[in-house]
Amino acid sequence: MDARLKRLIELRQAAAQEYDALVEARKAITDKVAAEEREDLTAEEDAEFRAKTAEIRAKQDVIDDLDQQIAALEEERKRAGRQSEAAREIAKATAKVEVVSEARTYEKGNGFSYVQDLMRRHFRVEDDATMDRLRRHAAEVEKDSEFRNLSRTDGQGGYFVPPLWAMQRFIELARAGRAYANLVPSEPLPAGTDSINIPKIATGTSTGVQSGDNSALTGPGAHETDLTDTSVSAGVKTIAGQQGLSIQLLDQSPLNFDEIVFRDLAADYATKLDIQVISGTGTGNQVVGVRNTAGIETITATSAGGSNLDDVKLVYAKIADAIQRVHTLRFLPPEVIVMHPRRWAWFMSVFDGDDRPLMALSGPGVNQVGVLENVASQQIVGHMHGLPVVTDPNIPTTLGTGTNEDVIHVLRASDLLLFESGIRTRTLEQTRAESLTVLLQVYGYLAFTAARYPKSVVEIAGSALKAPTFA
Repeated sequence: MDARLKRLIELRQAAAQEYDALVEARKAITDKVAAEEREDLTAEEDAEFRAKTAEIRAKQDVIDDLDQQIAALEEERKRAGRQSEAAREIAKATAKVEVVSEARTYEKGNGFSYVQDLMRRHFRVEDDATMDRLRRHAAEVEKDSEFRNLSRTDGQGGYFVPPLWAMQRFIELARAGRAYANLVPSEPLPAGTDSINIPKIATGTSTGVQSGDNSALTGPGAHETDLTDTSVSAGVKTIAGQQGLSIQLLDQSPLNFDEIVFRDLAADYATKLDIQVISGTGTGNQVVGVRNTAGIETITATSAGGSNLDDVKLVYAKIADAIQRVHTLRFLPPEVIVMHPRRWAWFMSVFDGDDRPLMALSGPGVNQVGVLENVASQQIVGHMHGLPVVTDPNIPTTLGTGTNEDVIHVLRASDLLLFESGIRTRTLEQTRAESLTVLLQVYGYLAFTAARYPKSVVEIAGSALKAPTFA
């Protein structure tokens, strides 16, 4: 595309030079008449003047056409750049966190147990070495930019922020993960609040065409319309988990059990947060997830009972419909398509009537519906309709009358908003003291809303999205 654009610019410059030469040649005719103090052109001069005028008009048409081609290619290049940037941001959000740094106090596998040291502090049997490790860890939490990036402002509490490797496990999606939640812009949860209220314009102002100079601004659309506002509320909710461990296990085990407990609890925390973002009901101390947000667009894809190919064609068309709805109702482009891994595999498994796969394998294909780019999990796996596709196994698969349907979301993820605290930890020795059991807890807070711009989300559902077959 760059070579074509360069060639068009060169042609445009040459045409402009030819245009200027024609204008000068025509001007020379009139200059000659003026120099001879004549009022009229001779028949020969008139014919030449008319011929030059026609050539100038034709050359102007050429320049206009080249300008249109150049503008179209430049806009296409800008659009591709915006899509690439959006894809990079989504890939960054869904990629695993790789941290390269000097060894920290509780580096994974270095022989020191964060949980054991935390327990010694609670039991008040800590020695100087234990307290030195905890103090060094607290200083790392406060000063290390990587801790700040991972643990969030509200979670920076010194001793009670887990080691960085445990937080990496949280980001690395050890279970079903949080692929959908990672697409959403995330901000630190403000301290000291149980509800976040976000201002929103309810009705806007208006303009109109003035009926004439000095006339009053009246008539449809031209009168003054008062702006009104409202707010979107996002309640702060809690996700927590716990595990009881015997004191004997903590004291005598050759393993550092924080490497087991935190990996599992934090991984499940990530899963539960992702499910809240997708499907939170807004009741029972849950956030209002995307699927239950009032005003999102919904599209029904009803299977006609035909082949897999028929259903793929239908769903593919519905995704196109979803994309245009975001454009039409939000007036900005969607950024990503999110679906269950089984739905992406379904697209890849279908062949057309000539036994050609509809999903090209990372390259040009024939009439493909999409491009497979990565054999990956819970991140960008390919593209459809020019948008990156992210798979998330937390997309529900028990929907519809047959309780076997999943959904596809086409969305402008940057319009959603997630507030998060860090994961915090507690050790409670009194709760189960009679059995020499220590209760280890992890917990954190979140607030979420998709109600700022509900038309940024389109959900495709229906019997065409029933459990796929791969026979």
